[in-house]
Amino acid sequence: MPATRLTATFDVTGWDAAPDSVFPHHSGEAPMTRVAVRKTFRGDLDGESAGEALLCQSADGATTPGGGYVVSERVRGTLAGREGSFVMQHGGIAGAGAAPFTFGRIVPGAGSGDLAGLAGTVTIAADADGTHRLTLDLETDADGDS
Repeated sequence: MPATRLTATFDVTGWDAAPDSVFPHHSGEAPMTRVAVRKTFRGDLDGESAGEALLCQSADGATTPGGGYVVSERVRGTLAGREGSFVMQHGGIAGAGAAPFTFGRIVPGAGSGDLAGLAGTVTIAADADGTHRLTLDLETDADGDS
């Protein structure tokens, strides 16, 4: 099954954070924060997204950088000339002397318009200069449709 790699840079245009009120942390526990996040994309993807993130900072965040995050976000725009929307879920973990680990997928069946049926993996990274980058490795069938 061939794959198509598409990339875009993005800016975070909204970040509304609040402590997790569902299960607040106690002293000595790693704090979790809920964030309503918005992004604008440029490149193979031209559009915007809105989603929800759950962040976890190390229990001693002041002395040990690290933590983890998970995000679900709906993306609307044009992807390689195809217009519509899709949902991606992604996350990452870093710290405690371990190499950073990221993961992500496009949610099957969550696409609309020309992006209905979209499938593949999602990678979010920051370049050395601080530029945020989205990479989509789209899965395609034998006919070249994704």
